[in-house]
Amino acid sequence: MSTQPSQHGGDSGKVNFPTDASLPGEHFEVRQTHPTGDYKPDPSKSLPLSAARQSLLDDIIALYEMKPTVERVKRYTPDCVYNDQFVYANDRYKLAGQWFALPKLFNGAKSHGYEVVTNDRDLIQFKHEEEWTFKIIPKTAVVNAIVSLSLDPATIDSDFIRVKYHKDQANEKDYSNEGIGAAIKKFQADKVANLMSSPEVQEFEADKDAGKEKRRTYGTGKKEGDAPVKDV
Repeated sequence: MSTQPSQHGGDSGKVNFPTDASLPGEHFEVRQTHPTGDYKPDPSKSLPLSAARQSLLDDIIALYEMKPTVERVKRYTPDCVYNDQFVYANDRYKLAGQWFALPKLFNGAKSHGYEVVTNDRDLIQFKHEEEWTFKIIPKTAVVNAIVSLSLDPATIDSDFIRVKYHKDQANEKDYSNEGIGAAIKKFQADKVANLMSSPEVQEFEADKDAGKEKRRTYGTGKKEGDAPVKDV
């Protein structure tokens, strides 16, 4: 979309998504493929963020490190979408179930650093290295990914910025959002929240009725599927 001179606390001024905050999260999906899939961060090259944006990023990293709180989950709009290799959650209730379920699956999670590579008017992207220690099998996995946070137009200029669409992409290809894999991702997200009886997850039960649209499909996760090559 449009690019304007930076007037917003150091962001580039570039606008990528609609400015209508009433639109559900599906309208705020960033699409991209990467030439190599190398998302290893170099923290020394990380772009600086305003205080409000840094606070948002700190909360997101804390969620990745299995430190969920109700306040941190409120960083998302009720009609948000979360999309990664294993999960497609299309409201905040389902997403709360995911964040609060992590300690049941993992013994530990630690961020090894991040590099902010995009700081647009409505989009923050960062390369992230995360270590996961599994609970059932004594194994540790380190994952490098590009994380895209599409920002809520209504809160971009506030002290508490919220997220409309959170995508975690660990491979060079984007997600096609269709086929058996996508169906499993959505099924998992739909069921986990309902199995979580914690009061923290129930705090977001009303968000089940948040506005949402049908999952957008692209046929492929390559550039032919509306995912242009970007060397971020």
